[in-house]
Amino acid sequence: MQAKEIVVPTSSISMLRKPDPLSDTLMTVSLGPQHPSTHGVLRLELVLDGETVVKAIPDIGYLHTGIEKTMEKEKWQQVVTVTCRMDYLNSMGNDLGYCLAVEKLMGVDVPKRAQDLRVLFTELNRLSSHLVWFGTHAMDIGAMTAFFYAFTERELILDLYECATGARLHQSYFIIGGARWDLPDTFIPLCDEFLKGFPKFLDECKRLVTGNRIFQRRTQGVGVMKKDEAISWGLSGPTLRGSGVNWDIRKSEPYSGYDTYDFNVPVYDSCDVWARYLVRMDEMEESWKICVEALKRLREPGEHIANHPKLKLPERDLMKQHIDVMIHHFLIASEGFTVPIGEVYQSIESARGEIGFHVVSDGTERPYRVHVRAPSFINLSALPAMVEGSLIADVVAVIGSIDIVLGDVDR
Repeated sequence: MQAKEIVVPTSSISMLRKPDPLSDTLMTVSLGPQHPSTHGVLRLELVLDGETVVKAIPDIGYLHTGIEKTMEKEKWQQVVTVTCRMDYLNSMGNDLGYCLAVEKLMGVDVPKRAQDLRVLFTELNRLSSHLVWFGTHAMDIGAMTAFFYAFTERELILDLYECATGARLHQSYFIIGGARWDLPDTFIPLCDEFLKGFPKFLDECKRLVTGNRIFQRRTQGVGVMKKDEAISWGLSGPTLRGSGVNWDIRKSEPYSGYDTYDFNVPVYDSCDVWARYLVRMDEMEESWKICVEALKRLREPGEHIANHPKLKLPERDLMKQHIDVMIHHFLIASEGFTVPIGEVYQSIESARGEIGFHVVSDGTERPYRVHVRAPSFINLSALPAMVEGSLIADVVAVIGSIDIVLGDVDR
């Protein structure tokens, strides 16, 4: 019997031919995975000619947790405790995308108040995420003060999360059918106070960083990604809109009632780090507008969860007694229910771009398959095209401009 030749596929790292060790012009260095400017455990293998990047290869996998397989062993309602741990800075958005996908499979209509709750907290989440980006991105380039400004304001948003959900980072507040519970009486005044002060804070940030000549010179003309290239790479979110492409899922494929809100989609066409910076700064202003409108709507009463036999427990005498509300909602999560056989794809506009959930049901009380289209993973793939030919100092600026979260890359 004639033996067949076995072709072993080469990895992305082995595809790079190492420079001639006798050469005195090229040098291979490793940036990360411990370097703080990589915004997580990302390793870049850089081939340098002096300080110029000849080739860049992202090396991922240091944070792999098997989250997608973990989702498939949980019951449908329990998965929201896992989705928020992918892109942990966009936890509300992750939960929302998954819940919308399952609701589409089940044919569940979410009440208007629940939609307004989802819009408010998702946009607060966008503000919180962009504040982390603003502070760390500016600090990467040398503006230390911006970091303290951003995180001080972000603490106020985390206080709002804690007031409404009991948690500051992994809230699991959105569940299939709506929200886990309604707002406490103290939330609306607290949120109103935060929203009144946010425009002044944003103006201070713009004066501090946007008008800084050093920051402008470090970002303008750096990490260029032309419009056609951005579309070809499949980029999304502020990274795509910074290349002049007007695409925002909240506008193009509205969900949760976004089509009833008045807001603009910031787009800049200089296609560089500077443009991606301006997009996110303008997005914070637009998210603030949405939050103001959503909070105004939430002053009216309504149902926070769909009146569906699989999703809402009937009233019981026990629930009328003075017991912890967490016990009630633990019962909702632990009581398994089945979902009709089928598969759907549902995407939303996260802080980093399009996050999509492909959910498959085989008719049991657990998902058969959950696959996530993560924006950080797609956007990171275009990093070599942005940095090759640039200086090594520009690599740090470009990484910050695409705003990756490694929990979103390694799932």
